[in-house]
Amino acid sequence: MKMKRLKTVKSILWALVGAAFAIAVFRFWRGLGPTTALTDLTPWGFWIGFDVMGGVALAAGGFVVAATVYVFHLERYRPILRPAVLTAFLGYAAVVVGLMFDLGLPWSIWHMIVFWNPHSPLFEVGWCVMLYLTVLLLEFLPVILEMSKHPVVAAVHHTLHKFTVPLVILGIMLSSLHQSSLGSLFLIMPHRLDPLWYTPILPILFFISAVALGLMMVTTESLFSAWLYEEEYELDLLQGLGRVAAGVLWFYLAVRLGDLAYRGTLPHVLDGGYGPTLFLIEILVSVIIPATLLTIPATRKRMKTLAIAAGMTVFGMVFYRIDVGGLAMIETTGTRYIPSWTELTVSFGIVAGAALVFFWIAEHFHLMHGGPMVKGRETLPDIKTFRPRLIRGAVMFVGGAALATALLPGTALDGYPVVAQTVHRTGYGDVMILDGNRNDKGVRFDHKAHADIVEGTDKCAYCHHMVKPGAQATGCAECHTDEHLPTSIFNHRLHQDLLAQGPGCLTCHEDTTKPKDLEHSKPCLDCHDSMIPAGAAFKPLAAPSIGLAPGYMDAMHGLCLRCHTEQDGGHSTDAPTLARCSTCHSEAVKAFDPMHPDKRLPDVKKDDAKAD
Repeated sequence: MKMKRLKTVKSILWALVGAAFAIAVFRFWRGLGPTTALTDLTPWGFWIGFDVMGGVALAAGGFVVAATVYVFHLERYRPILRPAVLTAFLGYAAVVVGLMFDLGLPWSIWHMIVFWNPHSPLFEVGWCVMLYLTVLLLEFLPVILEMSKHPVVAAVHHTLHKFTVPLVILGIMLSSLHQSSLGSLFLIMPHRLDPLWYTPILPILFFISAVALGLMMVTTESLFSAWLYEEEYELDLLQGLGRVAAGVLWFYLAVRLGDLAYRGTLPHVLDGGYGPTLFLIEILVSVIIPATLLTIPATRKRMKTLAIAAGMTVFGMVFYRIDVGGLAMIETTGTRYIPSWTELTVSFGIVAGAALVFFWIAEHFHLMHGGPMVKGRETLPDIKTFRPRLIRGAVMFVGGAALATALLPGTALDGYPVVAQTVHRTGYGDVMILDGNRNDKGVRFDHKAHADIVEGTDKCAYCHHMVKPGAQATGCAECHTDEHLPTSIFNHRLHQDLLAQGPGCLTCHEDTTKPKDLEHSKPCLDCHDSMIPAGAAFKPLAAPSIGLAPGYMDAMHGLCLRCHTEQDGGHSTDAPTLARCSTCHSEAVKAFDPMHPDKRLPDVKKDDAKAD
């Protein structure tokens, strides 16, 4: 019965890991937009609320139990110390993995290590997570090293054992810092977060709730492990954790309701509607019901009610973080974000992977109950005994990946199709608005100021790197006619008509035996030798034949960013710099129609307004 239960749970976990892996491939290939329900208005969704904020809090049991044993010297809780530290380590590792999914540019996460911003709570959270993850690894390594007889390994084990108490104290400090700092991230958005959740003491509430959640997570993990491996439940220890958790939960409720009363927000709890209803559900599930069950001695001593209270606390406190991270912003922002099944699968897959690692360590090392959870596994398995489990896990992994791939939406598989958007010409004047697709997210461009910066006799050529025959400075939209798609700038019909009375097609297609295409045509610049001015600083043509012009947006970014990066010395990662997006895209601007000058911006002179 035991092995059947264990096999079933592990098979489900392997399938979840496989499904998450398949989705991960498309997430990093196609991006966040095609594979999630996240938008520009809701950039922080389920992954931040559950994987990061919830994951960090779920791992809080490590520093709570470590402080109980090493600081308060309550040795009776030592049997659950190792699994608590392992749970914390795997929890923080899962947070890091989950964060890689949510970051738009995960490969740039190293910037936080090099480019410091000590005024940012996120900077503090990032550094504390990295340092605390390292501390947890050093705390748990003795469990792995103690089974080796090698003298070097034994020496390392002995050294780490001597530094256990300093490491524990350092871990408690780091965990306390960033548990509260997670709440600080939301202090800058009072206009987005519902008043029932927004408060200046969010860091305090995050820390207190993390302590309660950590205690109940250790309880949940211990009860589930004992059920899975059919071991004896450690009810006497878990009842003690429950008694302390009840006190923490009541204290958390008092602080939270007292804060609402002090700020005059408490009466809104009974107003009804989305926010108050969400608040009442959260408080009932996370505090009132479990705290009541844990406070009454008769119910606390029953394994089932203890499990219910622990599960409700874990679910409710994670729910609280998801509320703060997104759900409590829905009413104030008018958004309607619902996590996609791909987001949920990735999160559950990460948790499943951490659980599989926990079970493997529990089965082969002295983690709990005085030895490995599966008898006879005092050493690492050999390949003969390991092969059946490996094959079963691989089959479930592949099956989960195949099922997830089959269910993925078309956008995740193929990406968003690029839709043709004809570029609208820019109204000309001292100040211009570059907004080719008229989405009011353009750039206010001071044409005169930029022209004054450029030195030399042919200032126009510096930016206007290609001009039509007979023109002095051709506007960008003349060639880059689509917002995103590359377009041909060669007008075949025009050349046919102009050359019809002369050599005709032979003017360009000199060799009639070859295909009549760009590759086998006469170079454009042989006739139009002044199309690219001598003073052009940006020459995009690799050959004298002119083909496709890149999209308008790419052309603007390629021209502006190149010059801005040169002007700020090439340090485009420092802030503030000319190469930052916010330097140009600093505000919402509205373009004016060059065909109707009266609709121009106030700072564009009427006499100068004309079509480019």
